[in-house]
Amino acid sequence: MRHDVVVIGAGVQGCAVALRLAQAGKDVLVLERSIPGAEASSAAGGILSPGVEAVEPGPFDDLCRASLARYPALARELEAATDLHVGFRGGGTLEVALDDQHAQILAARAERLEKNGIAVEILDGAATAALEPGLSPDLRGALFFPGESSIDPRPFSRALYQAAHGAGARFQTGQVHRIVHEGGRAVAVEHETGRLGADAIVLAAGAWSALVEGSGLPRGAVRPVRGQIALLDTRPRLLSRVVFSDKGYVVPRADGRVLCGSTMEEVGFEKAVTAGGLCAVLELAIEIAPRLANAPIIETWSNFRPASPDGWPVLGPSTVPGLFYATGHTRNGILLTPITADAVAAAVLRKPPPVDLSPFSVERLEARRAR
Repeated sequence: MRHDVVVIGAGVQGCAVALRLAQAGKDVLVLERSIPGAEASSAAGGILSPGVEAVEPGPFDDLCRASLARYPALARELEAATDLHVGFRGGGTLEVALDDQHAQILAARAERLEKNGIAVEILDGAATAALEPGLSPDLRGALFFPGESSIDPRPFSRALYQAAHGAGARFQTGQVHRIVHEGGRAVAVEHETGRLGADAIVLAAGAWSALVEGSGLPRGAVRPVRGQIALLDTRPRLLSRVVFSDKGYVVPRADGRVLCGSTMEEVGFEKAVTAGGLCAVLELAIEIAPRLANAPIIETWSNFRPASPDGWPVLGPSTVPGLFYATGHTRNGILLTPITADAVAAAVLRKPPPVDLSPFSVERLEARRAR
């Protein structure tokens, strides 16, 4: 059987790319070994914070901000298409300092960001406490990024799947064996159900992307980095917005739940919540907001970020005609979903992408490995 496009992976990246391609009238088949969105996509924090994630101005910061700008429209689109509330919330992001030295580092970074037109405010301890009274009284100050947001990854992942399906993309469960190359191009996917021909193949398998035979990815281009998260419950709600320290973050939901995360562990594909990991995320959360010590733990989990060597995603055409990438997002997969969908779909459709994809090409990693 032949399709216009075969997408490997039904996390948020695969589903979002499939949605845009199906909306463009393409015959799209999405291959997923288990449940769409059940791996890293649903395990994420849902932080939409270019100010914290893209530390300095440049191509990566531009990519993150272009993606954030698309979120309000995407959230409305998904909610209208599926009747699912995806938990998109504004209110900004705080990056807090617990000592004077870190406060000075944050202030210096804010000056550089402001020179490049990025909206950020420097708050002292009193102003930070006024904005978020549930935070530690020991805070020395914070950076406030007023235009930033968050989203709830679980309903967001489900909504992307349902919207893509509703737009005409088909989904098939099973194991991918390899990407088939013939005549110098990618022409098919060998699946447990048989050979699936395609004019274009999009690899969006997250941390597992480099394990797909025929991926064309250089060694080490995408690797798993484990993150552990604890979910607490606060009543009444203790916090209103995402708060970062230099050790981790807390992400409040509208109903009072608070995600505490996250570890960055090089343990391969060992999925586990460990005593040490749980201790680390809870300690940093309580350091940020001491009253979280009294909050019950209602859930814990871990999963794998698809990490690239430089932390930037791998997007767009590969060096093999017919093969495209939407992977390697490291810890910014949720943030970068809208721009990944629009840019990779444009590349597949041979249209100009909304951003310059050359900084995120796989060729940069090949050159890095050669050096």
